[in-house]
Amino acid sequence: MTPFISVHRNLACLHRAVGGVRWRSSYRPAPLLTATPVRGLIDEQISIKGRFLHPHSPVTVCAQMHSEDGDLWEAFAHYNTNVDGTVNLTRDHSVGGSYLGCEPMGLFWGLQPAAGGREGLRLRKDNVETPFVVRMCLLEGHVSPSAGQSTELAAITTERWYMAPGVQRIDVRQNGLVGTLFLPPGPGPFPAMLDLWGIGGGLVEYRSALFASRGYASLSLAYMNHKELPHLQKRITTDDSYFKSAFQLLQDHHQVCGDRVGIISFSLGVYLSLKMVTDTGVKPSCLICINGPVGKILKSIDAAARAIESGRDFLRHCWMYSFCKLGSLHPVRCSSLSALRSTLVQLLYQVVKQPLEKLACPVMFIVGEDDQTISSKESSDLIEETLAAAGKSHLFTRLSYPGTGHLFEPPYTPNTRVSLGSNKPNKVFVLWGGHLAPHAAAQEDGWKKILDFMNNHLRLSES
Repeated sequence: MTPFISVHRNLACLHRAVGGVRWRSSYRPAPLLTATPVRGLIDEQISIKGRFLHPHSPVTVCAQMHSEDGDLWEAFAHYNTNVDGTVNLTRDHSVGGSYLGCEPMGLFWGLQPAAGGREGLRLRKDNVETPFVVRMCLLEGHVSPSAGQSTELAAITTERWYMAPGVQRIDVRQNGLVGTLFLPPGPGPFPAMLDLWGIGGGLVEYRSALFASRGYASLSLAYMNHKELPHLQKRITTDDSYFKSAFQLLQDHHQVCGDRVGIISFSLGVYLSLKMVTDTGVKPSCLICINGPVGKILKSIDAAARAIESGRDFLRHCWMYSFCKLGSLHPVRCSSLSALRSTLVQLLYQVVKQPLEKLACPVMFIVGEDDQTISSKESSDLIEETLAAAGKSHLFTRLSYPGTGHLFEPPYTPNTRVSLGSNKPNKVFVLWGGHLAPHAAAQEDGWKKILDFMNNHLRLSES
């Protein structure tokens, strides 16, 4: 009896062992898509990986999100899985889709309006207290998401924030100012930035929110086209006292290091910041200029419109398309685009040089070499030459990026080469310039160097 029981037990154990091996060899986990971190700041890189896929198989990784206006934006890329059935966007190369090559964040900077959507869109964030929500998915085969016939293998949703936890957003409505102050977590005091945007006007907050998320107090200032500035709504103000008051407000704030305040400006804001620094006695610790003019701009939008009207026949061929479809834009006189830039400068700018030799703080000037709206390179050249003649070459830093257009945004923001403007009753498409991949690379590199520049002149100089 005992030997029989022993044999029976041994056979049972062998059966369980063989059965276990058979079960493990036939089991395959479901495909998995991961994104790390799943919630992060807009300037943080995400690690995107697919696992448990068939080896050496074609797959498509797709990203989709809705803008605050409800428009669908999407990007996709074709990959081939490795021998272990994985795909890793920080390691592997896309062979087709919205971008090519190894681009860990290509699904974000490659986002474009989905087929069949509205024309001439530009992606921007108005409410910085909510994230962009991006849904990413793995699809079987090399497919286009817009085709609508694909098998979804796995999906994950990520959040992209401009505002880190603990950042304070404070409305500023005092001394006639209209702006928003962002403060980092903690008591401070913090180094600070005054943030000026361009001719589009309004109150643009997302860059300031991101600065505060990186440890800098930042005041985003509206100076035209804002409902709370009715007396300035149709005018480009260059009123010195308004901007000087904004700078003073930052300096005097109890959570700001008053002697460590810089200015960052974009487009028209560059002219205004240069005028402020050279004409009003404002003394920032550093100045960052992005794709902007040094010349004096016409005083009102109406005046600018009249100037454009005088050259309408020429401009219509180059950048104004009445009731055209964006997808079918074919400028009649493409060779005239370079001439258009100089013509616009003549039409819109009375080149009155600021006393640039008065600049006494470090200046960084960022140039998009494919900027089709403003002659940024010429402005940068003028500042560099003037400072050199004044013996101040050490104050000037230029970042110049080929293939980069006018709209220089925080990293991983998709570039808009052409967008729909407003010139009722006509549709006006504004050519900003820039090509997706080089523009994205420039924004990533430029943002790191902006933060380094600020760190060097607003923090390290403390010691």
